[in-house]
Amino acid sequence: MIGILLIAHAPLASALRECALHVFPDCAAGVLALDIQPDDAPEVSLMRATEAMAALGTPDVLLLSDVFGATPCNVAQQLNDGHNTRLVAGVNLPMLLRSVCYRHESLEALATRAHAGGTQGVMPVGNTAPQNQTGKRHAPSHRDHQQ
Repeated sequence: MIGILLIAHAPLASALRECALHVFPDCAAGVLALDIQPDDAPEVSLMRATEAMAALGTPDVLLLSDVFGATPCNVAQQLNDGHNTRLVAGVNLPMLLRSVCYRHESLEALATRAHAGGTQGVMPVGNTAPQNQTGKRHAPSHRDHQQ
């Protein structure tokens, strides 16, 4: 099974991991998060990332980072050998959930699915009422709460 290492600006990596565990609680061992703090030296971040990657205990690792060109992604790029790792930047929750679901596939296929999940999870949403709502408009002070 492929390991997943999230490397992002604090607290995003941990928050995304917690969201994934909310949906897939049994994936905890295979998904680790590394939050890069604003005052962390890049060398320290790289050391922590190397340790986190080793802690996954799997030869193949999908690296997910938040912003291409920022410190977390630069650290991930230093870990990305292209043989046992793949790096996808721009991580979001749909990307992570898709990655968790397909960890049994090849590393190359998983990286492709991660990218697709991330892009397909971003879409403009209009202001029309969803199909299961009546579309009634209320006074501005009235609030509906949905579960």
